Amino acid sequence: MRPPALSVVGWSGSGKTTLLTRLVPELRQRGLRVGVVKHSSHAHPLHREGSDTARYAESGAAFVAFANPAGVQLSFPEPPEQVLALLERFAGTVDLVLVEGWKHGPLPKLEVWREGLGPLLAAERRDVLAVVGEAPVPEGMPRFGPEEVQGIAAFLQQCLRDGVLSR
Repeated sequence: MRPPALSVVGWSGSGKTTLLTRLVPELRQRGLRVGVVKHSSHAHPLHREGSDTARYAESGAAFVAFANPAGVQLSFPEPPEQVLALLERFAGTVDLVLVEGWKHGPLPKLEVWREGLGPLLAAERRDVLAVVGEAPVPEGMPRFGPEEVQGIAAFLQQCLRDGVLSR
């Protein structure tokens, strides 16, 4: 079973990373253990070309880890569609996983929206739970300002209690 998870989606430049870097400490302060996954639809190498870790990955290793005094980075040779299966490995170690991106993924979503970047996804999608930004949202959908981190955290805690993020 995977830990509860939510995708934080929006157009490039909408403020997803900024929101997450503010939201994670707020959730931690509330006692939640939070993991974060950055999902990208753009292919780029996970390891520096010619590095030892790149060579290990190319050799077919089941996983490759790079450890130094700053921490441990772990990569798996799995397609991005396997993110949910990989998250099962973290059941019991985190209370919530926030995935930045993955608009078309199967997770419930929090949309970060900014004028002029693209259409509001929530207007067409049922998997968007709430919107962060000054958008006209569908009737009954919660909307938060980008600075309302405490309100967003409270909303996510309620979603956790209701089991909305465990589906």
